[in-house]
Amino acid sequence: MVDGLNAAMPADSSLAEASPEPVLGHQHRVDDEALREAVWARVQQARNVKRPHTLELVRLMASEVIELHGDRLFGDDPALVGGFCRFRQHRAVFVGQQKGSEVEENVARNFGMPHAEGYRKAMRLFRLAERLGLPVVTFVDTPGAYPGAASEERGVAESIARSIGVMSGLRTPIVCVITGEGGSGGALAIAVGDVIIALENAIYSVISPEGCASILWRSPEAAQQAAVAMRLTAGEQQAMGVIDLVIAEPAEGAHDAPEETARRLGATIVAQLDALMPRALDDLLDDRYDRFRRMGAFADSGTSVTPRQERQSLGDRLRLLLGSGRGMLGAEPGPLRPAAADDQDEPPLREDV
Repeated sequence: MVDGLNAAMPADSSLAEASPEPVLGHQHRVDDEALREAVWARVQQARNVKRPHTLELVRLMASEVIELHGDRLFGDDPALVGGFCRFRQHRAVFVGQQKGSEVEENVARNFGMPHAEGYRKAMRLFRLAERLGLPVVTFVDTPGAYPGAASEERGVAESIARSIGVMSGLRTPIVCVITGEGGSGGALAIAVGDVIIALENAIYSVISPEGCASILWRSPEAAQQAAVAMRLTAGEQQAMGVIDLVIAEPAEGAHDAPEETARRLGATIVAQLDALMPRALDDLLDDRYDRFRRMGAFADSGTSVTPRQERQSLGDRLRLLLGSGRGMLGAEPGPLRPAAADDQDEPPLREDV
């Protein structure tokens, strides 16, 4: 299914995807139709319902898994899961979106789209990890936060923003893993970390290709073209500095060999925790802040632009037209303006009148 993209993007090491120069168009030329099909194959792989999800991956690569429930405010959101686990010698807190592998499970998990209480549960676990001095490992796999009326009524936008703020200042190491579809603010709410890892067929974008096509091309049928333009594949995101590491999947994808996928991913997570845990927390937070500040940075070309002369407002032009020739007593000649008239003192009353 991904042969087209593999042909366009030559293989590199066993743990990192090759630089996506053909997709970015820097050095190679690839047939447009083949490129669209190859990128769209990645999107379809990321959305494959048989891909291992958060709980499956955590149970395959970690031990002592204990799931916690509830946000202590409203309820428990099954679309977002979390709890304690151990990655070899590292005790940690895990948080991630949870999709289903069957229709009934997907409905029960709301297709991996959390409500406001899901993100508030995540924040409760983040703060718990900070108090206990445990690192945090998050797993991103969602089309986005649930956009329904119930979610809006319970403040999903506020909960996402607050979750981003909590993670930005969390005084403990954070490793984020994009395992499938990382969509919009629903993904970013649990993806503010010190290291961002992605599986080879994962995607990460500000909006879905269909949504982008509907806005920019006025047709959802342009989704494949939008997917290419958005540069949402893991390799492209790594080239732009959004993702740090890309983990190669088995030949047919993560769904074909979840145990092998978990083995590769688990080894990388442990290596990152080994590197992050000894670091001073102040340095960790400074680097985390700088990391996201650098995204979207731009350089001023230095060219000067002549400012455009501001046009008179309609009110000014009407006052100029109607007040022309009507000078004010004791004032400089000129048009009568309401502001100028208001500033004049009233003339004194004559006593003999």
